[in-house]
Amino acid sequence: MTKAVSYKELGLSNTREMFERAMKNQYAVPAYNFNNLEQLQAIIYGCIESKSPVIVQVSKGARSYANSTLLRYMAMGAAEMAREMGSNIPICLHLDHGDSFELCKSCIDNGFSSVMIDGSHLPYDENVALTKQVVEYAHARDVSVEGELGVLAGIEDEVSSAVSHYTHPEQVEDFVKKTGVDSLAISIGTSHGAYKFKVKPGESVPPLRFDILEECEKRIPGFPIVLHGSSSVLPKYVDMINQYGGKMESAVGVPEEQLRKAARSAVCKINIDTDGRMVVTAIVRKVFTENPSEFDPRKYLGPARDELKKMIMDKNRNVLGSADRY
Repeated sequence: MTKAVSYKELGLSNTREMFERAMKNQYAVPAYNFNNLEQLQAIIYGCIESKSPVIVQVSKGARSYANSTLLRYMAMGAAEMAREMGSNIPICLHLDHGDSFELCKSCIDNGFSSVMIDGSHLPYDENVALTKQVVEYAHARDVSVEGELGVLAGIEDEVSSAVSHYTHPEQVEDFVKKTGVDSLAISIGTSHGAYKFKVKPGESVPPLRFDILEECEKRIPGFPIVLHGSSSVLPKYVDMINQYGGKMESAVGVPEEQLRKAARSAVCKINIDTDGRMVVTAIVRKVFTENPSEFDPRKYLGPARDELKKMIMDKNRNVLGSADRY
């Protein structure tokens, strides 16, 4: 048995103070997914330079890929690196789409400062029961918990659904009261993956259901709300991937102006995964096309990391409003 480790020993923060400040100042904390060293470097460097709080999050698959023990020390190293650079930004290590109590418990025991338990695919009462079980374990260790009501369409790691099911606002107050969660992910039209919407040439992406968001705000005033599946699938990188031998036809995401609007509301956390993947893929493809004899990983992962950092800083400053907050 491995001894349980508190996130506080790793120099990490939970999300409570982050969300309080975000609500007060009308911005959203970025939650960037990562799978490897270069992605984590880009996220931390980008948030240090833009003076933004950050949630670095991993899915069940990413945790398995990186190895849970190594992941713990990567997070601790990120926090220590930030301090050595003179930064006071809070860094949270978060489990994205945890699907069981056992997985959430394992992450908490390994130093995660926040976990998401996604019971949205379950019947309502089962979702409540599972979420409450995770909350009781987490809160005893001062770890924050995110729950979910409503189902997002799309595919991302182990999370998959053919259709979306919008959150029913009439359920949110009861869910929050019964479970004790610290934040709530809702479904208002965002979607997982790079193909979020089916639009024909010349058509606009359907707007997010801000009416549902506003109704949820009314029913749980001042409560932190989370948006998943919020990558914009930036055309610049779609074009670059296709230019250098990729095939991403009809890839489209959530318009950034809609995310700006959401970030000024009760939405305190916005998840971004696909955009980061696409930046890395675009730059790696470019390097290999222009330098087909290249075999040094530093020569293609390094430029990918640098471009990802630029994207993160732009998101913080111009989309989420989280820059210059620390």
